[in-house]
Amino acid sequence: MVVAFLAALLVAGPAVYAAEDAAEAAPTQVWHYFGAALGLGLIVIGAAHGIGKFTAAMAEGIARQPAAAAQISGAVNLPLFLLEGVAILGEVFVLLIVLMN
Repeated sequence: MVVAFLAALLVAGPAVYAAEDAAEAAPTQVWHYFGAALGLGLIVIGAAHGIGKFTAAMAEGIARQPAAAAQISGAVNLPLFLLEGVAILGEVFVLLIVLMN
């Protein structure tokens, strides 16, 4: 989340100073960058939390039933891939919001 915040500062900083008129360089023009950084951080934290819970449950299930390791890992892989895909799509949407403004 800190990296996303710093990236938003790097993107927003030049936009404020590049304005020709002092009235155009109002600090309220860059709030969407901070919102995008916050949203990106929440997306990454949420995806990491979900992937961690899935993986921990899978490891516990395999530890309880080692004979069913193939079935357990097969059943967990699809939700893991979908969760990662949703996180990547969220990151792309946030970056599109930043780049379109």
